[in-house]
Amino acid sequence: MTKAKRHYTLGHAKAGINASLPRLECWENQHPGYSVCLTFPEFTSVCPKTGLPDFGTIVIQYEPARWCLETKSLKLYLNGYRDVGMFTENIVNRILKDIVAAAKPKWAAVEGQFKARGGLEAAIRAEHGRPKTDCNCH
Repeated sequence: MTKAKRHYTLGHAKAGINASLPRLECWENQHPGYSVCLTFPEFTSVCPKTGLPDFGTIVIQYEPARWCLETKSLKLYLNGYRDVGMFTENIVNRILKDIVAAAKPKWAAVEGQFKARGGLEAAIRAEHGRPKTDCNCH
């Protein structure tokens, strides 16, 4: 029996993980104890294998500690993925990692809701910490 050849390589899996993206900026929070929900419905990236575009909505929820995300820099950061070949699962986890590193929130969640390609839609969620209450922004 011959071994099945994999069509996706480790190179595909790691594609874009360390891509250079615009810097996330923050400003000092003045009011503790609230949550923020940001929705970016015009997200685009590129499949690392086919080069075809992926379209979706990114939803970011977090509770600021000392820092709040500055939304213009967030928009530029998210638009930075437009030409990056990266799997959607890695995108969601990278966004969460970068938000936690920049703003150091009490908790954060990032969800990517990606449009159908080949008849399959994907929803991916990554979390850091846990909210005290259900934070439902929709």
